[in-house]
Amino acid sequence: MSFEVLLLNLMLRFIFKNYQFVLALTFAIEEINENPHLLHNLTLGFDICNVEFEAWKTLKNPFISLFGKYNIPNYSCMRESKSIAVLTGPSGLTSAQIGTFLNLYRFPQLTFGPFDHALSDHNKFPALYQMASKDTSIANAVVSLLLHFSWSWVGLLTSQDENGMWILPELKEEMTKNSVCVAFELVIPNYALTLKFMTLYDQINKSSANVLIIYGDNEFILHLMMCVEEYFIKGKVCIMNSHWDLTTRRRYFMLGSIHVPIIFSHHHPDILGFTDFVKAVNPSKYPEDFFLARLWFLSFNCSDSESDCVLWENCPHEASFDWLPGHIFDTTMSGDSYHIYNAVYAVAQALHELLLHQAEAQTVGKRKGAVTSPAQLHYFLKNIQFHNPAGDQVVLDEKMKLETEYDIVNVWTFPEGLELKLNVGKFSPYVLHGRQLSLSEDMVHWAIGTTERPHSVCSESCGPGFRKSPQDRKAACCFDCTPCSEDDITNETDMEHCMKCPDHQYANTERNQCLPRAARFLAYEEPLGMALACMALSLSTLTTVVLGVFVKHKNTPIVKANNQALSYILLISLIFCFLCSLLFIGRPNTVTCILQQTTFGVVFTVAVSAVLAKTVTVVLAFKVTSPGRRMRWLLLSGAPNFIIPICTLIQVTLCGIWLGTSPPFVDTDAHSEHGHIIILCNRGSLTAFYCVLGYLGFLALASFTVAFLARNLPDRFNEAKFLTFSMLLFCIVWLTFLPVYHSAKGDVMLVIEVFSILASSAGLLGCIFAPKCYIILLRPDRNLLHGFRDKAHTGRNRPS
Repeated sequence: MSFEVLLLNLMLRFIFKNYQFVLALTFAIEEINENPHLLHNLTLGFDICNVEFEAWKTLKNPFISLFGKYNIPNYSCMRESKSIAVLTGPSGLTSAQIGTFLNLYRFPQLTFGPFDHALSDHNKFPALYQMASKDTSIANAVVSLLLHFSWSWVGLLTSQDENGMWILPELKEEMTKNSVCVAFELVIPNYALTLKFMTLYDQINKSSANVLIIYGDNEFILHLMMCVEEYFIKGKVCIMNSHWDLTTRRRYFMLGSIHVPIIFSHHHPDILGFTDFVKAVNPSKYPEDFFLARLWFLSFNCSDSESDCVLWENCPHEASFDWLPGHIFDTTMSGDSYHIYNAVYAVAQALHELLLHQAEAQTVGKRKGAVTSPAQLHYFLKNIQFHNPAGDQVVLDEKMKLETEYDIVNVWTFPEGLELKLNVGKFSPYVLHGRQLSLSEDMVHWAIGTTERPHSVCSESCGPGFRKSPQDRKAACCFDCTPCSEDDITNETDMEHCMKCPDHQYANTERNQCLPRAARFLAYEEPLGMALACMALSLSTLTTVVLGVFVKHKNTPIVKANNQALSYILLISLIFCFLCSLLFIGRPNTVTCILQQTTFGVVFTVAVSAVLAKTVTVVLAFKVTSPGRRMRWLLLSGAPNFIIPICTLIQVTLCGIWLGTSPPFVDTDAHSEHGHIIILCNRGSLTAFYCVLGYLGFLALASFTVAFLARNLPDRFNEAKFLTFSMLLFCIVWLTFLPVYHSAKGDVMLVIEVFSILASSAGLLGCIFAPKCYIILLRPDRNLLHGFRDKAHTGRNRPS
């Protein structure tokens, strides 16, 4: 008994490469027939028929092949044998058309083309088995390649069928996860591909996306790539899921100068002995093979013959398929041929198990041999699971198939239709994430005339120091690059947010690195600190000299006027006012922070209250000299002298409350000055600070008011005018201080406060004591009491 396997092969044109399918079938059947452990005492045979392309002729040859009464130009090893299974392919459309017919008779149908989602409907095709695995990892594989080459802006071209509808959501989901964007998405129908492509030419060719992802069956990709050539789609990288045959294209096209094809093909092991088998094939070995004879006749320049018979003596005796160029005939087993090889072994294994099952049934039931029909084979095909001679697992159940590994093939194309396929990488879903893709980038052949890989992005990458700002109503891959703000950095490309530097660090000018901040404060070594310190010491020395002059000339009228003791107190307080500014210079510590504001508040209170006391003394002096006044006792009792301790006590109380509730402390300011961290004193309680400053302002305003009222009192030694000017200057300095102080940052605030202290103190010193020192030292003739008395008597005797 013998059984045959029938191969249905679509040959729209006589393409030499498709003959490898016949050789793969022959090789597998010969291996099985020589295997003593498989189908013992049985021989497998096969028959081949050409399926015509026209729809009304599609089933003609298959029907005759299956049910006899045919006469077609092919051969059968055993004409009396009956078919047990059918192999169809590689076109999914042809397999579907034939599958509908085969399903009527429950013929097992095994397809060897790429996996077709239209054929996976088991309700429509219950007798059909696809040898190819589903592309469950193709989306992950393609996106991994995009990420490797930093391509984030791509176009999608798919066929308008179940395969295209399946791949689109898979690709989009994986691309979204990895920040890859779709520039355009085109679903092209198979029936009007050329016409549709013409309308989309501008959109494809003028798009900034230089990478096209094309998914479809072999026929769709072949027709699409012919359109790509015909309309000169330039500079595009075409990533595809299938290889197409280019032998039918026009010879003058230079495909390599137009686009770069990168193909993901299913990985399969090499079948030992197949290449040697192909090299040994010749017409004398298979004399009944009409296709082989025609192929031989056209390939090796055999002389023409007027008859249909071929004169083999005119052909090279040592000719072999190995002589033919790779783009004409490849001796390495292709993916479709590998599926044919596995399909033959699957049928043989299932048939072997069926015959064993029948033999056991005959033995137990002592029945005659059951007639083997193709329908009986389905149960065993659905559950079959074995390893082929190459060690690869073969399973026909789609749910049990393992995920596919992919070879990444780069096609080098040259004029005159020459091409070279190079395996440049591999994708394996079984490797750890991040290492699934292995690629030899230096082996990838880009377009002719360039050695650099193509660039395909919507927006150029934002380098370190910049962040991505999305553009309105555009894809996430389209963005603007915005510089990071001060003290923010990005140290990687295409970061969406800038990172803040720690407080003790700052961002460099490129905004890509945080550098340690240099500690800074108003130091004596700095020019500004040294200048302020010299000013403070000079002014305090000058005040000391003035105090010495007053002590030396203490018995003169100008010194005795307006309460001599108050003048001494004011001069001493001014010395301390100048010296307290030194507390603001140098590295702050807890002690200096506490003394800065409290000392400033107290000594200035003493100085201002002394001015107030002197002003009150002037007023009381003139009031007492008038007859009948009752305030003589105020002047004689020394009441003005109590103004200073009372006012100072109030200020000391405020300072005590301040220190008891929220005292000043050492703090740092990392934001006021770029590249530096400023060490300064934090005032603690702002309320307490402004209370101290406000109280001081109240005293200054009171002094100014009283002095202003007493400015016109007659007396050569009346200093009310000088007190008025001094307090006016004092108030101007500190009123100007407030807004400037609040607008300043860092150690500039300290400089402003120190300068205000020195300026206001110098104003008091200059306005009050400069005129007196001028009289004492340069005009002693005016430092006499009798002149005042004569002037006073003259004024009193003047008639009214």
